[in-house]
Amino acid sequence: MKIRRLSTRSSHFDAELKDLLALEAEQDASIVRTVVDILADIRQRGDAALLEYTRKFDHLDVHDAQHLELPQAELQAALASLSHEQRDALETAAARIRAFHERQRVEGWTYTEADGTVLGQRVTPLDRVGLYVPGGKAAYPSSVLMNAIPAKVAGVQELIMVVPTPGGERNPLVLAAAAIAGVDRVFTIGGAQAVGALAYGTETVPQVDKIVGPGNAYVANAKRHVFGTVGIDMIAGPSEILVIADGSTPADWVAMDLFSQAEHDELAQSILICPDAAYLDAVTESINRLLPQMPRAEVIRTSLTDRGALILVKDLVEACEISNRIAPEHLELSVQDPQALVPQIRHAGAIFMGAYSSESLGDYCAGPNHVLPTSGSARFSSPLGVYDFQKRSSLIHVSQAGAQTLGRIASSLAEGEGLTAHARSADFRLGH
Repeated sequence: MKIRRLSTRSSHFDAELKDLLALEAEQDASIVRTVVDILADIRQRGDAALLEYTRKFDHLDVHDAQHLELPQAELQAALASLSHEQRDALETAAARIRAFHERQRVEGWTYTEADGTVLGQRVTPLDRVGLYVPGGKAAYPSSVLMNAIPAKVAGVQELIMVVPTPGGERNPLVLAAAAIAGVDRVFTIGGAQAVGALAYGTETVPQVDKIVGPGNAYVANAKRHVFGTVGIDMIAGPSEILVIADGSTPADWVAMDLFSQAEHDELAQSILICPDAAYLDAVTESINRLLPQMPRAEVIRTSLTDRGALILVKDLVEACEISNRIAPEHLELSVQDPQALVPQIRHAGAIFMGAYSSESLGDYCAGPNHVLPTSGSARFSSPLGVYDFQKRSSLIHVSQAGAQTLGRIASSLAEGEGLTAHARSADFRLGH
């Protein structure tokens, strides 16, 4: 197969890099229209509309919306049905994810000024969060753990999971992960209709404060449209990996790391940056040799051909500069001294340091969250975390003495803005 080769020594490099990173961002008009119609229908007709869309899209013939909810006993039964190996893997991954996220929890704070005025911040969890999980043959128990556990660590009172079950097909791994993560309620609904039910509430599905979790184009568009009514985590783009290598890691390892993202879908992006042209040749040889062994070989081939690249740079410093321009979702520093490069990295969703830190470990069980910013948004956003399920309230307790000082300042500024009532509100407290 042919994967594009770029070099920073080329006079056309900037244009070539821009072309490599370009991704058609326009939304499919038909998808948008369908989503808008579904959301409006759910908002107006509630359960009745939800049942109709579930019959239409999931071929699930349910006539009472209460039957869309799975009892906790079924989650526990799914957990009990797993092999010892699967259950141990899920529980160990959950424990590691929980241990990492418990360190993200922050508390409120206050301080007292000389005149007795107390200022501070109160941190409180969201009341209710909705978690969207793809269903049917797709099995993403890791996504359940990564979204649900931070919410529970944050102190979210009620976590509502929605998962489509096309034709009644329920994935035991997903339900077992929900049991382990402490999901409170599970509804067998999906698509834009599930997002609408969570955002607006129906007679059966409670309205939530925030919706998190991955989904297809209809789910992503629905989340975009309900933002403002509820919070959302992010609008995720195709998965990405960027590997900075110095040639010390076996070429087969790096080739497989590139495959690990390319196998997601044809739009996923895998990039290798290295100052050693011979090493790029070696990785190319590994790609061609290993690719036929992959069950998803055609998806990987298309991804690497259309959106992959091997980039030759003059040194590792330049490699870091290019990485910062790309701001990748996953960044592997596959070099002998990764710690030396970390200070040079400003933009990345997650940084994997050293040859043994494969991105796949982060996807499942290392501990940090695998819900990461894509499409260059690592320039201004962060991995999903406990902080996404908390909110902050300012605390202002002005003392009598403080009101004398602050009142004069506020009154002056309010008069300057032409807001007389604001000024008088402050003035009334002067001298009292």
